[in-house]
Amino acid sequence: MINLLRTNSKNLDFIKLVKLLDATLKISDGQDHAFYNQFNKIDALKNVVVAYKNKQPMGCGAFKIHPNNTVEIKRMYVATDARRLGIASKVLEELEQWAKELGITKCILETGKKQPEAIELYKKCGYNITANFGFYENVENSVCFEKFL
Repeated sequence: MINLLRTNSKNLDFIKLVKLLDATLKISDGQDHAFYNQFNKIDALKNVVVAYKNKQPMGCGAFKIHPNNTVEIKRMYVATDARRLGIASKVLEELEQWAKELGITKCILETGKKQPEAIELYKKCGYNITANFGFYENVENSVCFEKFL
């Protein structure tokens, strides 16, 4: 059974999972990692979800609030040995539910073309590819998504 905890970026399990995420992205992003990494600071995230299986932290995600009732989904990760169990979908659904409770009407996110599993997840969960936004506007390796809640 998967248990979900709503917390913030001070949560030690979240911090550990993000370190694993960053190590994975450093490899898959290659030369682009430094560019992307500058947008992935976690010191002030107030909306974080950590997924536990057998009391072990297995996945996480967060959102950052933007203007116009929009949140940006950030820091989605599932530990290698816990993939394909539906954890990412559950974390994403919980983030969306939390956003709705706060009056949010739209989620946006960015992932890289070198993360095909992430692209597959977001499409499966009802996200649509949209024009690259913000810092990613002219970045060739970025894929941006949106979903109206």
